[in-house]
Amino acid sequence: MFNYIISNSLWSMSVTLINPYDLQENLDRIEAIEKASLRLLVQALYDYRHEASIIFQAENDQVADIGEDVTREALDRLGMSRVNQRLFGKVDYKRARYLFHPDFALKQALFVDSKAESVSGAGTATLQISQLSMTVKQIRAGASVSVDGKLPVVLNLNQEHFLTTTMFVKYAYTDNNGTHQLERIIVAAVPNGMLQERYNPDEHKTIWRAGRNAPTLGEEFRVRLSFRLLKDNARWRVQTIPMEPHAYIWDE
Repeated sequence: MFNYIISNSLWSMSVTLINPYDLQENLDRIEAIEKASLRLLVQALYDYRHEASIIFQAENDQVADIGEDVTREALDRLGMSRVNQRLFGKVDYKRARYLFHPDFALKQALFVDSKAESVSGAGTATLQISQLSMTVKQIRAGASVSVDGKLPVVLNLNQEHFLTTTMFVKYAYTDNNGTHQLERIIVAAVPNGMLQERYNPDEHKTIWRAGRNAPTLGEEFRVRLSFRLLKDNARWRVQTIPMEPHAYIWDE
């Protein structure tokens, strides 16, 4: 019988988590984190697209509720790491998790919002300001506006720091004899507020369109994310998943 003695100093491994605040000095790393997070979400939805199409056809619920359920079920099926922290906010899917990269690891607050809309409205996504960590800078009703997002770029919970990452899923469908025919799934990675100068430094270089809210009625500020404008800045940030039997290729 052989006796193996394992030296703790030789075999033990400590995982050093980077402080998300330090990412302000390494914006390319934020881009890499958001790209990896988008790949995870896209893979989950691609694997689930057959079931998603069936669910949209069969369910009689509001399409918005169907979209939320599909996103949650797709991510739950794929699975991901967890940090034992509860997240709050007006977002359909929220998860405090570890993100592991070959060169680093960190804690992430992942927020995924979902909408379902007819294909005629598939070019934009309507977001509430409470779902963003960016400042929205745009021309609205002929005037320049600048509205701060209500999510912090780094979420602090119980003395732990989580990088805020926001994703958006739009289910584009057509109506066919009283049923909803899912045509495609559009998935977008909304930049973290630390990337403000890259994506929306002023009202003229923007990724936003005016949202559907009525300030005179006291409605919360909303804004529409333009998929085309975001894609013009970084093609990979907007991915379109077709329905079967069409193939999907990551758009770089």
